[in-house]
Amino acid sequence: MPTSTKRAEPDACSLLDADHRKVKKMFKEYDELVGSRAASAAEKRRQLATEICMELTVHAQIEEEIFYPALREAIKETDLLDEAEVEHASAKDLIAQIQEAQDVDEMFDAKVKVLGEYIDHHVKEERNEIFVKARAARGLDLVGMRERLEARKEVLMEEAMAAA
Repeated sequence: MPTSTKRAEPDACSLLDADHRKVKKMFKEYDELVGSRAASAAEKRRQLATEICMELTVHAQIEEEIFYPALREAIKETDLLDEAEVEHASAKDLIAQIQEAQDVDEMFDAKVKVLGEYIDHHVKEERNEIFVKARAARGLDLVGMRERLEARKEVLMEEAMAAA
């Protein structure tokens, strides 16, 4: 009997994880710029940090508005979601500090680096624990949720771009 080779339909977790991979790449690009002595490197770092902050802000908002509340209703143990929201608050604090910074200096770079470390930790917990629980939860339409997340993300990104 042939086995199906069809891949699972992209769901909310795959959308959120695509965001994770995109931001991870941006942090890597930032790290490469830190060592650059080019005159334009500071402005490129500020621009990239601004993009990182915008991506993370939108990502956190769609998780907090759509993904986490739905998951809270679908699973019994929500301590991981509580931790994730605390992690979001810490990241938002660093994002605000980065956005308010006047100079692109060693402290600016340190804040971006620590933000990247926070995000790495957060992503590992989401991938290895939260997404596993979400995919195992009964009655949670992650494919339909992906569509809602995409639509909300699009609106928030448009708003963020207009405000920039």
